[in-house]
Parts: sequence; structure tokens; C-alpha cells
Amino acid sequence: MQYSVSFPGGAVRYLHNTHFAGIDEVLTPANTIIMTDNNVAQLHTDLFKPFKAVITIPAGEEHKNHTTILSIIQQLMEHKAHRKTFLLGVGGGMVTDITGFVAAIYMRGLRFGFVPTTLLGMVDAAIGGKNGINIGLQKNMVGTIQQPEFILFDNELLSTLSDEEWSNGFAEVIKSACLFDAALFNELTENNIAYYQQNMAALSAMVAKSVDWKNKIVLADERENGMRKLLNFGHTSGHAFETVCKIPHGQAVALGMLVACKISEQFGLEATVTEQLHTLLQQYNLPVSIQADTNTLMDVLMMDKKRDNYGVDFIVLKSIGSAEIKNIEFDTVKKAIEEFTHAGDH
Repeated sequence: MQYSVSFPGGAVRYLHNTHFAGIDEVLTPANTIIMTDNNVAQLHTDLFKPFKAVITIPAGEEHKNHTTILSIIQQLMEHKAHRKTFLLGVGGGMVTDITGFVAAIYMRGLRFGFVPTTLLGMVDAAIGGKNGINIGLQKNMVGTIQQPEFILFDNELLSTLSDEEWSNGFAEVIKSACLFDAALFNELTENNIAYYQQNMAALSAMVAKSVDWKNKIVLADERENGMRKLLNFGHTSGHAFETVCKIPHGQAVALGMLVACKISEQFGLEATVTEQLHTLLQQYNLPVSIQADTNTLMDVLMMDKKRDNYGVDFIVLKSIGSAEIKNIEFDTVKKAIEEFTHAGDH
């Protein structure tokens, strides 16, 4: 199955179940440098043989930094990459973020595309043109907004995912359902990870729904001046959980969505919605509480890009499928976070 959608930067094609077949229709392998991490490189060595070169970076969010960027640029120079060289990011969200960022700054801009190899990458990280790196404890503090020429979705690449990575991806699917699609929320409630792993048609349809929702928002507000901010649901406190607790992005977003729902109850969200989300997250093997120091979490959150002197912009739910942006005072955020954190045993 394949279909095309338009992004602000041009046409982006989604190709399903191709296992790299047809990729030479959108690029020239001999002029393409693969960027990937060491885990993906080991799994797919044969797929990368036709390409000009492969640049491998260490796996892990801790390597999404300026040191890695400088190393990549040095390797691009060694491979004599020029302005007509194409960069292809093959991997999870960390790889696609870094690929897009390097492509934007090397020689003032190279063409690039993505092949996400995780569910999280497919439904979120590779979509929307945001590319960046972390500075210290602050996520994505330096970056660009630049669209890839194409994104290739190959569901066969998901066959190597760990159970944890499947759960991480579903956190972002659940986020889309909470924001925009009550029918998708109900579908997720009726199924589980094993169902989608065993039903490729259902998996493709679910991915397509999530991608289409995000794409519509990006088309309407590429630079995040308005409605694109809705996509931060679960991410404001989620980024703090991810940084402080050293947990994967999807797990952090799951906790962040619960915090956002608890805050949303103050603005009219029925408590039963928070309970439904709590149950659904457990159904997809995502955390609903964590051991953490609330003050440390708040220290990180108070450096969030969406803050002002009084509080921070939060995405609150009005109901499943409907959300809005509100500025929330830090004390209110802290109280909500305390609902889902606990101290360690003494």
C-alpha cells in the first residue's frame, strides 16, 4: 500500500511493506549517505550495501547532542559529501531528528529523507519537520523546522522491535486519539499490542490515521504559532519525566498525559476520562506512576520552552477528541505531578 500527502516542503510519500523495494524511485543510492545508529546498522547491513556510505552513531537519547553532530559533520567531509548528496535517516526518532538537523546545516542545506524503524518514529518523530538536539537536560533546545522529501514506511522493519518499543509507539498513538479521534480511542480500547502485531492491515490503518492527524495540524501551522501546540499534549511534564527518570519517550509521554488530564479536571474534564486513559495506558504496558522527586521534575519543567514568568502552556482535554491550550501556574502543575509520583522505599 502506498499513498501521498503534501507537507509544506512538498510531497511526502508513504510506502508500506516495501522492505526498501522502490527506494531508488525517490533517490540515487550511489549518491546517498545513510545515517543510522549502531543497533539498526547491525540488523540491516545487507540493505545498506548499495549506498555511497553509512554513518553510524551510538544509540540512545544521551547521544542526541552537539558532540554527535560535530562527529557526523567530520565524517560527511571525509566521505566528500557535497550539496547534491542525499542524506537518508534510517532509525528511530533520535536518528531522524539528527539527520534532519545535519541536513539543514551542512553546507547550508542538503536534501534528505527518512525511513523510521520504530512505531514511535512512524507515528510521530519523523512527521512534521522538527529536527534538533538536546543541550544538557533540555530537550530539543537547538533545532530547525525543515521537511524531508519523503518518508518511507516499511512495516517489516517493525518486526525487530522490543516489547518496550512497541509500547513507546502506542503512547503517541493514544495521544493522537485523545486529541482528535474518539473513534480511534475506542478502537485502541477494544484491542491491544498483540492484535496490531498480528494484524498488518489494522496496524497500517492505525498508523495512517495517526500520521494523517499530525499532518493536518502541520499543514495548518508548520511553525507552531497556534494549533500545532496541541501536539504537545503529555509532553510538557513528559519531557521532565524523560530527563529526570531516564525513561523512554513514550513512557514519559504516558505519565505526562495523566498529569495533563488531572489538570484538565479543573477545567471541566470528567474524572472518568482520566480513569479511562489510566486503564488504556496499562493495557498497552505503559506506566501510570513512577518513583521521582517532584522538586527535581519541576526544576526541569520550569526551563521548558513554553514557559513564561507565571506558568507554562499546557494542553488540556475538554473531552476525548477535543483539547485546548491554557497557561497553567507552576504550583498547579506540581500538585498534578504529585498524583503520579511516589518516593522510594526507606
